[in-house]
Amino acid sequence: MDKNTLLRQDIIWLRKIIDLRVAQLSGKEGLDKEPTVPQIIPADKSRYAETVQKLELNPAERLFLVLAIVPYVASEYLDPLCLKNTQTNTLFTEVGGSFADSSSGFIPTGETAIFLVAGNDLSTRLDIQELLRPNQKLLANGLLKIGNTQHGVPPMTGRLIPSEECLHSFLYEKNFRPDYTREFPAKLLETQQRWEDLVLEYDTHEALEEMEAWLAHGNQLGEFPEIAKKFKRGYRVLFYGPPGTGKTLTASLMGKKYDRKVYHIDLSMLVSKYIGETEKNLKSLFDTAENKNWILFFDEADAIFGKRTQTQSSNDRYANQEVSYLLQRVEDYPGLIVLASNLKANMDKAFLRRFQSMIYFPMPGPEERYLLWQKAFAHHLVLDENINLRDIAKNYELSGAAIGNVLRYCTLMSLKNQSNKVLQNDLLTAIQRELSKEGKVL
Repeated sequence: MDKNTLLRQDIIWLRKIIDLRVAQLSGKEGLDKEPTVPQIIPADKSRYAETVQKLELNPAERLFLVLAIVPYVASEYLDPLCLKNTQTNTLFTEVGGSFADSSSGFIPTGETAIFLVAGNDLSTRLDIQELLRPNQKLLANGLLKIGNTQHGVPPMTGRLIPSEECLHSFLYEKNFRPDYTREFPAKLLETQQRWEDLVLEYDTHEALEEMEAWLAHGNQLGEFPEIAKKFKRGYRVLFYGPPGTGKTLTASLMGKKYDRKVYHIDLSMLVSKYIGETEKNLKSLFDTAENKNWILFFDEADAIFGKRTQTQSSNDRYANQEVSYLLQRVEDYPGLIVLASNLKANMDKAFLRRFQSMIYFPMPGPEERYLLWQKAFAHHLVLDENINLRDIAKNYELSGAAIGNVLRYCTLMSLKNQSNKVLQNDLLTAIQRELSKEGKVL
């Protein structure tokens, strides 16, 4: 069976509604009966059908949704809406719509959607507009948005825009994966490692329990409205500690364990020197991530979440406004936000008060380092008989990331030597390279 049966039927249903409204505008008779809304076939397992059922979309909401999708698959279905009023020799204003700069095709607006559902019935038009507000199903679930209009211009003149996620899901039956752009400066974090590969101190593991509990059961908080109304949605946590101690890996493994995508935010792309641009970029980022159940990971977060400056110039004032806007969006985000910083002291106290949890990732001690060395050389490579990992762990203070760099160097040297043995000199050379990055020597 064709997976997109309901979507196809709804497109045909939309065309019938268009024909009816155009006939009414033209004063033609014989087309007064409203087309029947297509029924959902139980065997239709398409994402479109599942969404219609899951969100319990009513006929008007279905029409709005399919109207936004049609320009991407059958733009000619909207051609009849280009009908001119013979008295004014212009398009009928009640139909709304606009035309793309690069195409002669009709682009529906909020006005178009309202007209197709309600015709010229003023009472119904007023009621139907409510369905296109941000707190209603279509917009709140990220399926549609109304394009921006200039100040003072009626909002329903904005274009009816389907989200990229909506198009990927309904047209191609694929999960949405945004491209890395200035509008969404984030990369998907993925790892082949497993929980048992992560070595953390006991206190750090214990501190992660509340975060794990939220990932596993946070969606159930809504079952207790008297409790849930007392705090904001989402969960915000600060990971802080020296570089290479497992902050990024922990976030990646959390996403892997709870089947959530983790996006690493590129702050260098997010922050702009131009006034107002940072706020615009932040809005685009959070609008894209809204309702996706993603984990947002801000590394070196003090670059933007750091202490605010005293207002001494207009630039300082705008910078602080952008930080305030960021604080608001972080608080309103319904998912998990992880901020990572080398030093907690660098963070703005206004942000710290809003974290549910602050988790310290210290440099691994001798026992943790010994475990890391054991895991690093547990497969394929054979250690020279002169290498004592217990002594190596005791004598050299290295992070997990540094030990990973040592493993990479030793593996390359063994390949160069056409052997699977790790020589003591190669191991010590690699350790020295890592220590020198911190200004230390063997």
